[in-house]
Amino acid sequence: MAIWRKMWRRNLLSLSLLVCLLLHTWIVNARPANMSAAKEKTPVSKDENEILPPDHLNGVKMEMDGHLNKDFHQEVFLGKDMEEFEEDSEPRRNRKKLIEIFTKVDLNKDRSISAKEMQRWIMEKTAEHFQEATMENKNSFHAVDPDGDGHVTWDEYRIKFLASKGFNEKEMAEKIKNNEDLKLDDDTQDVLESLKDRWFQADNPPGDQLLNEEEFLSFLHPEHSRGMLKYMVKEIVRDLDQDSDKKLTLSEFISLPTGTVENQQAQEIDDDWVRERKKEFEEIMDANHDGIVTMEELEEYMDPMNEHNALNEAKQMIAVADENQNRNLELDEILKYSEYFTGSKLMDYARNVHEEF
Repeated sequence: MAIWRKMWRRNLLSLSLLVCLLLHTWIVNARPANMSAAKEKTPVSKDENEILPPDHLNGVKMEMDGHLNKDFHQEVFLGKDMEEFEEDSEPRRNRKKLIEIFTKVDLNKDRSISAKEMQRWIMEKTAEHFQEATMENKNSFHAVDPDGDGHVTWDEYRIKFLASKGFNEKEMAEKIKNNEDLKLDDDTQDVLESLKDRWFQADNPPGDQLLNEEEFLSFLHPEHSRGMLKYMVKEIVRDLDQDSDKKLTLSEFISLPTGTVENQQAQEIDDDWVRERKKEFEEIMDANHDGIVTMEELEEYMDPMNEHNALNEAKQMIAVADENQNRNLELDEILKYSEYFTGSKLMDYARNVHEEF
């Protein structure tokens, strides 16, 4: 059984115990908390993040545990500039930065953003996330390649992984060398089994059970590899597919175990989350609108470099703020709906627009 399914079910069933701690996060995000994140008993360290494949992948519409990426629109609109738009940032500075972005997206300088211009921008920002992941992977790869030979064995990786989980690195290395029982707890063992499966999936033919830097990138970031993208889709379908037909119905995509929400406020938040998933399933994922999402449809949906998806996303983003219904975005519209595009709400958004523009 995939570790992601176990994490999903275990955390959902304990949701009632976490309501008090996570309620603020639920309210802000209008969806259940990321269950894979809730699993950890202690905060995840930076070192662990560097060598453990992340659940959240920038510029990808769905996370590894099957949750929708709530930050997707900001990620594909801002790219590496996301950090500049913080909740407590000075509104005037944010407005100026957003105007600068508008002028860059507006390629033909007609003071209006078309779907084609937004599509081009989305592809460009997605490429930025790819470049960022590649640079981070370089550092991560060197961290788990102690002998610097340009290849990492499974044993080298799992020693570093176990060390990041608090186990004694030298002790683990010695036990692995001598094929001794590592005496791991069930959760850690489950994670290792899942990672090992993923490790061998990332090992390109001819399989040598070693990963080079490029293969290690596929291991950490499956969106960079078509083969690993298929594997990621397979895992997500297996986690959500209740009747094992390797397809997803709407009910499977939005279902939660009964009894996981115990108060009215949490129920309302859960209802919002279900509505969001229903809309995404019916309008975006189910390409032929037959009520079923196949693995092929999900793969196309998940592919961050799919130009057709980028165009559809561009049209969807424009529709959110297109108040004059001309199928383009003007500056005042994008400023007014700044929270959707940047996560930051501007005050007095229209003030001095013409002077600054």
